[in-house]
Amino acid sequence: MFIKEANGLRELMKGDSLRIPEILYVNEELLILEHMPATSPTGRTKFFEKFGAQLAMLHRTASDQFGFDENNYIGATPQKNLPRSSSWKEFYFVNRLEYQFRLAEQNGYAAKEISSLFHILEHSLDRLIPDDGESPALLHGDLWSGNFLCIEENVPVIFDPAVYYGHREADLAMTLLFGGFDESFYCSYTEVYPLNNEWKRRSEVYKLYHLLNHLNLFGEGYSSQVYHTLKLLLT
Repeated sequence: MFIKEANGLRELMKGDSLRIPEILYVNEELLILEHMPATSPTGRTKFFEKFGAQLAMLHRTASDQFGFDENNYIGATPQKNLPRSSSWKEFYFVNRLEYQFRLAEQNGYAAKEISSLFHILEHSLDRLIPDDGESPALLHGDLWSGNFLCIEENVPVIFDPAVYYGHREADLAMTLLFGGFDESFYCSYTEVYPLNNEWKRRSEVYKLYHLLNHLNLFGEGYSSQVYHTLKLLLT
């Protein structure tokens, strides 16, 4: 897990935009990162404007296929990045949603109501994930408020990634799931890298991956949220 995380941090460094902790040492049992003392932003709006613009620049780092050159982890759950694919819709369903759903079945968390809705969802993907022709973007992969901080001079830092190349809306959807991001973040992002007007509506299908992962990690307390998200996607 530590080696995979280090590889993800190195990949994020290729974006040459957001500050990434330097890797001081890594092996299979230990990962030592640069110490980066957190501080409060001197101006919340200015911090998030910088953060949004820099994430947009990171997402300009592109690949020719969706996925990554190795599997890694999303939290403690294995994240399947192989095989890589030229189809975002196919990659996202098979390597993200279906993988997590099968894991939920194995764990005994796929209740009948969830299972029934999930199988209907599979046939609604053309509507939920349209092919807009965007290139696979370098994603942090687990971008919630616990995986960034502010250091001196209002510099945003990101860490603890689940890196792969995917549709950038998937990264932005995770920022909406648990809150913590200022509206100026999204305004600044859009100025640098304009978004489709429907991106927030589509964010629900990308939140589903993380909700399924939380179901698998933390148990049935997330069943209701998974169920209601599936219902919302199918209405």
